Amino acid sequence: MNDHERWPEERFRQLRHQADPDIDKVVAGYLDGRPAGSGPLELVKAVIQELAVAKREARAPSGEPPASEIFEAIDFAADLPEWGDDRELLAKGQAVFADYGLYQSAALFCKCLPMAYVEVSSAKVLAGVSRLATHSLTRRVAETGQMLVDVMGLKATNSLEPGRPGHTTAIGLRILHSFVRALVNERFADQWDTARFGPPVNQELLLATIFDFSVVTWEALESMGVTLSEEQRAAHLYTWSVFGHLMGVEACRDRPLTLDDVEPVSERMGRLYESSDEGRRLMARLLEEMEEFMHLGWRKLPRSLVHWVFRDAKYGADRVPELLGVPKPAWWFTALFAAGRAAHRHAALAGPVDGVVRWLMRRLGRQIVVALIDRHSDGQAAFRIPEELAGAWRIKQSRSAVRTRELRRTVRKKVRAPALGLKGSPT
Repeated sequence: MNDHERWPEERFRQLRHQADPDIDKVVAGYLDGRPAGSGPLELVKAVIQELAVAKREARAPSGEPPASEIFEAIDFAADLPEWGDDRELLAKGQAVFADYGLYQSAALFCKCLPMAYVEVSSAKVLAGVSRLATHSLTRRVAETGQMLVDVMGLKATNSLEPGRPGHTTAIGLRILHSFVRALVNERFADQWDTARFGPPVNQELLLATIFDFSVVTWEALESMGVTLSEEQRAAHLYTWSVFGHLMGVEACRDRPLTLDDVEPVSERMGRLYESSDEGRRLMARLLEEMEEFMHLGWRKLPRSLVHWVFRDAKYGADRVPELLGVPKPAWWFTALFAAGRAAHRHAALAGPVDGVVRWLMRRLGRQIVVALIDRHSDGQAAFRIPEELAGAWRIKQSRSAVRTRELRRTVRKKVRAPALGLKGSPT
């Protein structure tokens, strides 16, 4: 059986119209028994808060009200799947993050999130739930970044073992996704096209999410001048497959995803790209929030690098910046685009161009991490990174460091205001 025969069109149709019936049944019964004023929105917030505390204390969720029955319905002590117990391979997959974390932070912003925004049903869910549950897109981004840190951890930290942050995150997300489906059905049922999109957060989108954090990340890294070996890619995909299994991803139920699955699944995902009002708003807000944190003279670096990582993307992904209305790159960045094109014809230029891009990506990656720490290091779903990473990336997380950076941003905002004409303008 060839790769495409393992992924027939019918399989994708089934995944698109399948949610997570085992968990959804528990959640539906739980919601039916809740008193008035305690619906899915309140439970989404409660799950987010409880998971944040559980991960900080390196424990399984406590099951305290108001969500005790839900947490008790999931076996948080469950071990890894039988096929997912290769500790050495997991450590190799997690080492990809430990070795290239700043690049992956840039990839999250520049490519992984835009790939989610360009799928219409995903954009609708992200826009609606972020507004209702967190009132902040960047808090949602911070939660995604924290998931990346929790799952991948550091070398040999066993973060996916029961009771560890990655394992707790996976099980918690499975529950959270079910509440999100209930929330969409409660608030947006009359606007949701089930025949077209399937249920919210369906199995096709969950598979796409696993690919965003693995395959899409490799492609972004390669555009940054960092090429992973076949062994690294296989281990990285294996690690995310174990996470996917714990999170209830059907495609990861019985076996891990392999490099043979990459082409047929990527080809399918390319057919889902579409422009939407929600996707364009999410992208504009993400750029606006990120560019506020850039140093003077570098404000347009984020949008410029979004264009860079998509410039030669396969399966139609090169259209993503246009579909999302990403503004044109900085004028000074066009020279780098020209050098990049010339490097295809003259090998001697490839090294210097890759070096400049790697430097820019590390700079952006560091600024993204700093932004998430400064905005969301406190509160119920705090964003924090291990001290080992903070030291390696030269990022201070103390309160005094956060306050100092805030003062600098205030000065930059005042300096930029006359040039922008309007505070916070994303243009």
